[in-house]
Amino acid sequence: MVTPQDIARINELARKKKAEGLTEAEKVEQAELRQAYISGVKSSLRHHVESIKVVDPEGNDITPEKAKKAQFDNGLRDTL
Repeated sequence: MVTPQDIARINELARKKKAEGLTEAEKVEQAELRQAYISGVKSSLRHHVESIKVVDPEGNDITPEKAKKAQFDNGLRDTL
């Protein structure tokens, strides 16, 4: 999980890179922080998308089977 301190450090390193450049250690740190941030965003988005239920105008559940299976596997749905 990326903390607000991690995001602040990402931004700090980005500003420093534009202003004066980064050392090799800072480049490695920046890459690691960015990868952790991207992984967190992907995980959050995946969870959000997998928890969506699609309903037609008549109120019928028309959620795609692939999404239903993912929801079932993650304990978000009782039945397929």
